[in-house]
Amino acid sequence: MKDIKIIVATHKKYWMPSDPMYLPLHVGREGKKDLGYTGDDTGDNISLKNKNYCELTGLYWAWKNLDADYVGVAHYRRHFVDKRGGGSKQDKVLTQVQLEQILKETDIVLPKPRNYYIETNYSQYVHAHHAEDLDVTREILEEKYPSYVKAFDESMKRTYGHRFNMFVMQKEYFRQYCEWLFDILFELEKRLDISDYSENDARVFGFVSERLLDVWLDANHLKYENIAVQFMERQNWVKKGGSFLKRKFS
Repeated sequence: MKDIKIIVATHKKYWMPSDPMYLPLHVGREGKKDLGYTGDDTGDNISLKNKNYCELTGLYWAWKNLDADYVGVAHYRRHFVDKRGGGSKQDKVLTQVQLEQILKETDIVLPKPRNYYIETNYSQYVHAHHAEDLDVTREILEEKYPSYVKAFDESMKRTYGHRFNMFVMQKEYFRQYCEWLFDILFELEKRLDISDYSENDARVFGFVSERLLDVWLDANHLKYENIAVQFMERQNWVKKGGSFLKRKFS
């Protein structure tokens, strides 16, 4: 079997997959009550940045502290699944045996893209957060990674994109992606004044990173496989749709 580790980012006790490739990781663990999971406050870490970086404190921890042939990120309420099977939501969560079949064809696995239909990636972000977040990110790319600017601009014009900061990658791709991503985000952190941001908007570096994954993939011409992702709890789609339209037209 391949050496695969998928961290399951969580901030509370929750159901966890029993498959040994999954590693429950308490993100933002620094100064918090022990949940009985591995904490992202061990080794080289940025656990204290969790309120602004969200699950990326777990991603950073995995980059610096995990050694596996493939590394991935999932969420306690959101998992890669094989929907062909029956049973409960938990029964559909992807197993290592199923994942290994997919990895015979690709080195990168991603969630199926989200389509906004009436919004571009840029306009959707601006209606939900602050335009400055993406505008300053583009400035950083122009200065530090100019070969990525074209991919950034093209991605911002699309109406679809990969979200959730979820993936599984072969370790060399994983290393390259993390080096690039955190170099940009740490610079963005220096340049943005988020002192007046709401609690939700202050999660800015997690939100921006969701928009950067496609930029990195496209600029490097990397192939990947999209697979289904399942939310483990019931979702109020009427409420979510209403919030989307309110942001769009307010």
